[in-house]
Amino acid sequence: MKLRQAFNPFLPSYEYIPDGVPHIFGDRLYLYGSHDKFNGHSACQNDYVCWSAPLSDLSDWNYEGIIYHRRQDPDAKRGASHALRTPDIAKGIDGKYYLFYSLSRISRIGVAVSDKPAGPFRFFEYVRYQDGTLLGSNGEPCQTDPSVFTDDDGTVYLYTGFAPSAHTKEQRKKNASSTQGAMVMRLNTDMHTLDSQIHYIGATTANSAGTSFEGHEFLCRPSVCKISGRYFFVYTSVLRHEVCYACASAPDGNFQYGGTLISSCDIGRAGNEVAQNYWGDTYGRLLRLKFGFYVFYNRQTNRHQCSRQACAEPVRFNGTRFLQAEPTSCGLNGGALRGIGLYRARIACVLYSKRGASEYRMKKTRKSCHPYFTQSGKDRTHTPDQYIANFRHGCVAGFKYFDFDGANQIIVTIKGNPRGKMIISETPTGKPLAKVRLTPCRDMTDFYAPFYQENGKHALYFSYEGTGKFIFKEFRLQQVTRGNKD
Repeated sequence: MKLRQAFNPFLPSYEYIPDGVPHIFGDRLYLYGSHDKFNGHSACQNDYVCWSAPLSDLSDWNYEGIIYHRRQDPDAKRGASHALRTPDIAKGIDGKYYLFYSLSRISRIGVAVSDKPAGPFRFFEYVRYQDGTLLGSNGEPCQTDPSVFTDDDGTVYLYTGFAPSAHTKEQRKKNASSTQGAMVMRLNTDMHTLDSQIHYIGATTANSAGTSFEGHEFLCRPSVCKISGRYFFVYTSVLRHEVCYACASAPDGNFQYGGTLISSCDIGRAGNEVAQNYWGDTYGRLLRLKFGFYVFYNRQTNRHQCSRQACAEPVRFNGTRFLQAEPTSCGLNGGALRGIGLYRARIACVLYSKRGASEYRMKKTRKSCHPYFTQSGKDRTHTPDQYIANFRHGCVAGFKYFDFDGANQIIVTIKGNPRGKMIISETPTGKPLAKVRLTPCRDMTDFYAPFYQENGKHALYFSYEGTGKFIFKEFRLQQVTRGNKD
């Protein structure tokens, strides 16, 4: 039995990578993405970093450092406020690694290059037409959020696009959004010159009527992968909380909507219509690992959309279509978490207040009755201490799943001024497995209670009844002999 376990989010709690872009190079899984600043005033304020883990142990993530600075882009030098949007990586026929990226408020795709998958990268070129004209300067819709797909015959395809549901006159005038769909273009082997004109795939709210995309139209973050001879177009829909997919027989073909890969608030799975977590823009990628397919996506923290974190879940494929994945606390673990041990509250995959869960925007949501994931101090690269704040009457935190085998005591660690009880059950309204009495405490304090759950795979839900509010830091499941406290 392995000692380490993988959780969601799977990177350290101080790391905020919202739109994880996974790639396998050699025997390691590399994660790229845009990079939020904790408590930032806008999205993607930090430079690109990279993390990697051995394929044999996806709990063992290594920080590879900053791989590309925004100031390395020639245009960024004239404006420090530009943000590095979602990137992608492709290996060229020359054996080098090419980083495709875009800057906010600039309609073009930059390319950086490195001899190693974890960089560092240096600026290489902008994507251009064969006559040297910059892509994005020829009247096309805004070029942003690039992804790259290399087909079996070596042909390289570049995907871009952004299509919000509200196309204002100003957006249309500035070509700031695409009303036709995601854009796809072929690239030459030099990795920066286009070998075709723009072709549109998918559908937006402007042209989806009567198509298979109606109700789940393309918003942003297009990418394509190939599975069993078919091409799967993965994107964020205009509903924003879901990552969807469509299928076609060619990488630039007539894609037909297939379904939802995951909703960050679990809407749509098993008929659920109520948000199980606080949600906002959710970006995702699909990747085949040794034990099956996984969807990489992000969750929201800190009451706004500027401190997002990378998660991943296994997603079932029946040979023709994917079944919507369930957000859990154990995505890359290869199964349920052990039913004995210490667990941080930050790995909750369900979180809501007595009024339910709400949508996050760029501006912070008022605290009121809502709990939220946050950390102390400023943005940093060390000392993880994320927790759930503002836990109060009616709040619920859910953790999925654990493989129980003999736990008979639970310890809840909190700080605050509660007077009430934490009720632990298998479902939000199920029979209590434990009731932990909580009282005011100025420092982090452990509160104990007997616990009983049948052996096997089960979820745990923590709900609070009482007055006051508190920080929910962690809990411990343990097996003790009668008469012993720990």
